[in-house]
Amino acid sequence: MIMGMWIRRALLACLSVLSCGAAMAQPVAWEQVLAKARGQTVYWNAWAGDEKTNQFIAWTAAELASRYGVKVEHVRLSDTAEAVTRVIAEKSAGRDSGGGVDLIWLNGPNFLNMKQRGLLYGPVTQALPNFRYVDTTSKRSNIIDFTTPVDGYAVPWRMAQIVFIYDSARIKSAQEVPRSAAAMLAWARRNPGRLTHPNVSNFLGATFLKQALYELAADPGGLQQPATDASFAQVTAPLWAWYDELRPSLWRRGQQFPDNGSVQRQLLADGEIDITISFSPSEAAVAIDSGLLPASVRTFAMTKGTIGNTSFVAIPYNAKAREGAMVLANFLLEPATQAYAQDIKSIGSLNVLDATKLSSAQRAAFDKMTSSPALPGAAELGAPLLEPHASWMTRITSEWQRRYTR
Repeated sequence: MIMGMWIRRALLACLSVLSCGAAMAQPVAWEQVLAKARGQTVYWNAWAGDEKTNQFIAWTAAELASRYGVKVEHVRLSDTAEAVTRVIAEKSAGRDSGGGVDLIWLNGPNFLNMKQRGLLYGPVTQALPNFRYVDTTSKRSNIIDFTTPVDGYAVPWRMAQIVFIYDSARIKSAQEVPRSAAAMLAWARRNPGRLTHPNVSNFLGATFLKQALYELAADPGGLQQPATDASFAQVTAPLWAWYDELRPSLWRRGQQFPDNGSVQRQLLADGEIDITISFSPSEAAVAIDSGLLPASVRTFAMTKGTIGNTSFVAIPYNAKAREGAMVLANFLLEPATQAYAQDIKSIGSLNVLDATKLSSAQRAAFDKMTSSPALPGAAELGAPLLEPHASWMTRITSEWQRRYTR
């Protein structure tokens, strides 16, 4: 009876996508997963644009090797779509097993693309012992990614929320900090050349525009639905009007943009700009601790809230080291791992866990976090705004390029 119920749940999950990809035929005892994983090499395809995250992945690899006999190779990506394209190519070539990608760090359009194409192995979350600690109630982005139900085909491992970083040595008054789209436009006009954003082909640059759209749209709730030609033109009209006014006041008059968040952060460190955008509330504190930003740097959020989301890891349908990938995903959910990752000495990522599900000893690890005046409090961050449907990000990127890169 239990087996039948599990299989029915798996079949129902398959019906939510165009194809189920490689489904787990039956639940497997975790001891068997650990046994099969030993000796495997997991090729973890992950964005490599942040050195602290790269160091965390290296630490994870060392832990997996010593504890479980699993080797982890970080396949460094500049764009997650590189790994997705690789899996698509393997499927087109009929390589339905022994694939070259074992685990991908992804969310948003990349997750939606793989899920719709049936390129993910699973559902896997309920097979992971540490998934019981995940907050699936108040942290809804752990199970709904850019409005797309995850259905167990991806494992949450870190959360993020948009913040802005500024140097209080140059913006000395808290009242001067621009906490709305209108205030940011006014500030940029008063301080030409002191604000920028990453290139919109980079997710952080696209999110700069999505964040503004949330505030400027007449009905932000409509962003939870897929964008159509008609809705996109109507809803984004205020965004482009705002940006047309903002662009001439940006760094280098909006004719050039930093490639990514790291380059943008360096501009702040070098004193070329005064405000940056980040998807990590702890980035300023981490950067100060690492000597990458001055101690005078602080963090702020928009008054009406900022976009938040969850990053996931997912196993391609044809992964060669499925068991090793499952062990890695489960390790990322371990409370001790989540606490280590949240500390600014590590990567400072927000955890995906429900504190009420943790033991007192497990919660104690989070109470020992390294403090910093650059860390925003919960009241400052506020409740995260749900990500718009992935189609908005795709269309915003294309439209920005059409308008501004001629």
